[in-house]
Amino acid sequence: MNILDTLKERGFIEAVTHEEELRDYLNNKSTCYIGFDPTASSLHVGGLVCIMALAHMQLMGHRPIALVGGGTGLIGDPSGKTEMRKVITQEQIDENKEGIKKQLSKFLNFADGKALLLDNADWLTSLHYIPFLRDIGRHFSVNRMIKAESYKMRIDSEEGLSFIEFNYMLLQAYDFMELSQRYDCMLQMGGSDQWGNIVAGIDLVRRTQQKSAFGITFPLITTSSGIKMGKTHKGAVWLDPERTSPYEYYQFWINTDDADVMRFLLLFTFLPMEEISKVDQLEGSEINTAKVILAFEATTIAHGREAALDSFEATVSMFGRPNIANTLMPSSTIPRKCELDELESNGVPFSECNINSIQNEELTPVELFTMSGLVQSKSEAKRLISQGGAYINGKRVDSFEQKITSINISNGSILLRAGKKKFHKIIIVSA
Repeated sequence: MNILDTLKERGFIEAVTHEEELRDYLNNKSTCYIGFDPTASSLHVGGLVCIMALAHMQLMGHRPIALVGGGTGLIGDPSGKTEMRKVITQEQIDENKEGIKKQLSKFLNFADGKALLLDNADWLTSLHYIPFLRDIGRHFSVNRMIKAESYKMRIDSEEGLSFIEFNYMLLQAYDFMELSQRYDCMLQMGGSDQWGNIVAGIDLVRRTQQKSAFGITFPLITTSSGIKMGKTHKGAVWLDPERTSPYEYYQFWINTDDADVMRFLLLFTFLPMEEISKVDQLEGSEINTAKVILAFEATTIAHGREAALDSFEATVSMFGRPNIANTLMPSSTIPRKCELDELESNGVPFSECNINSIQNEELTPVELFTMSGLVQSKSEAKRLISQGGAYINGKRVDSFEQKITSINISNGSILLRAGKKKFHKIIIVSA
């Protein structure tokens, strides 16, 4: 299957150039690139479409290049902006590059040249102005440049377009030319606001090298309520775990609107198309289970499986363990209800308890041990506790009247022990 079809089916593509020729180019192992702005030490969820597109390219055998704009970052891209960006120092850019590289490594495999992380400062900062104008600038029409959407927005704004920003299109086009020469990279991808810059690069490659180059743009992703992807009332959702913790990241995906679940599963996970397509048939509480899988998979990709499991279990301790059917997106590695059968097969009896009973503090140890069947009556439970033989999660119970709360939940369950050898596990489930 051509990667172009995969990206189309999953909702990545807004526009392409020379589609049939591009398809032929992608039928063979090829190299593509996307530029990343180093104006912050972390990427955020708003840039995930670009990152996931590169990851899909790599999975299909192509070589992705993540180009950090160490050179262009000293100027600032006017695309999509109504005011001039703050100029940052080289020291800030170098620091931000390290953070970006660390995050991209979660999505891309940079080992053995399978993906490349490059910095356009390597060739832009050594350019000489007069040769650049003579060799590169002569290929650009000012009339065409000012018609680009990114420039029109700035020209019409109160602040206007500065001369330094006007040069940005030339520099990004020069990047494409350099990458085509150095790495045989003939495909540039980016957000829809990059269309003008990408087309300018394609034209420059054609004029200077007499070669065909291609472009793909991705749509601006908004939620069903019209909010820009990755924006919350608290601000941006960052990929850096120091700025947005894995638990907060997990909760961001859990809180996805029902109408966005299937679309976000396609864009932000690697689960197969045929499994995700069945989400469209879910109704009511079932859609919430799909959100749990979305949150688990997205967190696993960005922060690793251990962080995803920790976030999952922390959520379970507060809201109960969801009933995730084996047939729902079976490729997901999320813990499922069927794993309860393993407890029984290992000789540990178990039963379920609704999270509401815990949140409402309706249960005491006496009631918990009685309902578990470890004792036959409440009086026997009291006798067990008074003799020091009752344990919850390995800790001796000292009071008949203490309330069972979420503090007693560990990994979505409560482990009871009567005496030395009798165990019972209470699995906490959602309402």
